[in-house]
Amino acid sequence: MSFLLSFFDFTIFTPYLNFMYKLLIRPILFLFDPESVHHFTFKLIRFISAIGFTGLFRSMYEVKDKKLERTVFGLSFNNPVGLAAGFDKDAKLYKELSNFGFGFIEIGTLTPKPQEGNPKKRLFRLKEDNAIINRMGFNNGGVVDAVQRLKENKNVLIGGNIGKNKITPNENAVDDYLICFHALYEHVDYFVVNVSSPNTPNLRELQDKEPLTKLLQRLQDENKVKPKQKPILLKIAPDLTKSQLLDIIAIVNDTKIAGVIATNTTISREGLQSENKAEMGGLSGKPLTSRSTEVIRFLHSQSGGAFPIIGVGGIHSAEDALEKLQAGASLVQLYTGFIYEGPRLIKKINKALLKLNKS
Repeated sequence: MSFLLSFFDFTIFTPYLNFMYKLLIRPILFLFDPESVHHFTFKLIRFISAIGFTGLFRSMYEVKDKKLERTVFGLSFNNPVGLAAGFDKDAKLYKELSNFGFGFIEIGTLTPKPQEGNPKKRLFRLKEDNAIINRMGFNNGGVVDAVQRLKENKNVLIGGNIGKNKITPNENAVDDYLICFHALYEHVDYFVVNVSSPNTPNLRELQDKEPLTKLLQRLQDENKVKPKQKPILLKIAPDLTKSQLLDIIAIVNDTKIAGVIATNTTISREGLQSENKAEMGGLSGKPLTSRSTEVIRFLHSQSGGAFPIIGVGGIHSAEDALEKLQAGASLVQLYTGFIYEGPRLIKKINKALLKLNKS
């Protein structure tokens, strides 16, 4: 199949496929339960890739250019556009998803023990707002299960997003993060400490200065005795005050972790129009665009650019991504925008970056 594909330039069809995605495919998918559609889409992508269409995805969506390459916290990225955590929680589809042109894939959030997460229904579309509310609750098959699949990885740059089990009290949370850190150490390129999800009871309390410093310092201490240190990043909520963000800067400087991911989902419901706006959980998508950029700009300016930031939250266009990069982000990640806009969004962002370099 790859031999046949080499005779054709499928890039000319990409704009039409994007049009079809928005006009036909997405409206059909949006008729069904979003969590069921997520699992169906996984199966479909895996099937299409298995029958030899990997090259098709790459030819349509991948942009390869030296000007897109980035070196951030000691790692080399083919391009600065990544897939955010939450989409491929259990590292089941990272190889196939990388063929859509992502420069890196973040898996998780993973916990030491498997857990079902919160009761269904727990995932809601807000179509009028180009947004999603989720209260998944770290549903995953456990870190050991994910490691078995990550052992097959050959060339995908992987971030490991780690958390604690719901049943683990906050005073023992450090142990859960350490278990995940040690299990994933050989199999991921960087780590993300998730203490900012609103869907695990009391988890956000770990963002307070004292417990967060303790947690990050313990992870750093374990990191230092490894043969090679892996970058550790902190994922923060967009709902933090300026005072709390200044604490984050101080904590990053004190613990010397590699950087910050800004931001996770929000508990704010300001300005929403959709009927699902009152659902409990974390809000992602277009309503988060401005706030996440504000957080990036604040962290970057107040820290004097002392550490790298991965910008995520409400990126639905190339302009949204460029705005975050100009605000101080070194890399960006997609999730909800990937669902609403389709895989061509990755290519649009990378093309816009190349155009910006030429101007």
